Amino acid sequence: MSLAGRQFKPTTVIAVLMICAFSIGTTEYVVTGVLTHIASDLGVTIASAGLVVSMYALGVAIFGPLMTTLSVKLPRKPMLLLFMLLFIISNIISATAPSFTVLLVSRVASAFMHGPFFALAFVMASDLVEPRKRVQAIAAVNGGLTIAIMIGVPFGAYLGSLIEWRLVFWLIAVLGVIGLIGLFIFAPNTKPAETPRIKQELSVFKHKQVLLTIAIIIFGYSGVFTAYTFIEPLLRSVTGFGGVGIMISLFFFGLGSVIGNFSTPRLAAGNVTKTLIYVFATLTVILLLFPLATPYAITAVFIIGLFGAGAFGTTPLLQSKIVMAAKEGPTIAAAASVSAFNLANAGGAYIGGLVLDANLGYTWLSVIGAGISIIGILLSAISYREEKKHPEVA
Repeated sequence: MSLAGRQFKPTTVIAVLMICAFSIGTTEYVVTGVLTHIASDLGVTIASAGLVVSMYALGVAIFGPLMTTLSVKLPRKPMLLLFMLLFIISNIISATAPSFTVLLVSRVASAFMHGPFFALAFVMASDLVEPRKRVQAIAAVNGGLTIAIMIGVPFGAYLGSLIEWRLVFWLIAVLGVIGLIGLFIFAPNTKPAETPRIKQELSVFKHKQVLLTIAIIIFGYSGVFTAYTFIEPLLRSVTGFGGVGIMISLFFFGLGSVIGNFSTPRLAAGNVTKTLIYVFATLTVILLLFPLATPYAITAVFIIGLFGAGAFGTTPLLQSKIVMAAKEGPTIAAAASVSAFNLANAGGAYIGGLVLDANLGYTWLSVIGAGISIIGILLSAISYREEKKHPEVA
């Protein structure tokens, strides 16, 4: 049920959740396209500006499970509305930040709502459809994030380069208002079918598959963000791109991420974990090819598109894997997966900053990222072996 007692189609509610995910995804990732401008305007180095990425990610990792634990017993719609309101306010603060410190604080404030919002959104979407369509429902919500990477991030990067990086955050705040209105009108105003007990929700962390999936996310995705966080300065320094070239490259990264996000759930009909191993292996090869491809414009754009497909082909698989493994507490498990992704984001950005501070150069970022992603492959293989040994808990 929603506004005036009307019942809306699941596809309508999922579309609204996608709009919210689009705005949140844009604010999370757009800073990678305007790092140079933020650093110049606020008087910090490129490596220091990377903290805008890592502090946001760290905030999600820390606050996500905590806020989800506090809100899991409450009706989902009011909590989603509250989180979107916080999102809007924090982006307005980012747009008006007089110093780098204030910008960092606003990013952490925005991160405060990220984890619980996506946790509630994933569970709401999966509850709206029949069990066999749950992976696709989660992929659809996550699709808002990948579409943000395809459209919001390159457009924001170009706008920030052409006019002013602060305008990007104003536009994101407007997107947040649209999402807030959509949630108010269309989201079902229901509590979970069973009021979950906190102890019951937290018991999911006793499951080996839940813990393995969290570890896969942290290690597999740290490799992704070691390379991705500094993609804009890499394209400027190594490929020689200006604003338009960077916008085109980020568009192709986003296009690849959309294709990866929506194609891998179909490929995973037989076995999610087996598909995950193949996708991570492909991603590792792509990262190793970066130093050969990025010095040349055409191959740089091509490899970045493949990078997007590989990176975001894993996300719906990992999110659905953890939700399905955590039958007693899917909301907390979903929040933990979002936190794990952002812990990987923070870790990858930090490792990338160390690489640059050591003067190893931009081309080493992807090579080191590939090395880290191999750990994700090994952990996925262990998870697959455990599923074969104990199919009843897979």
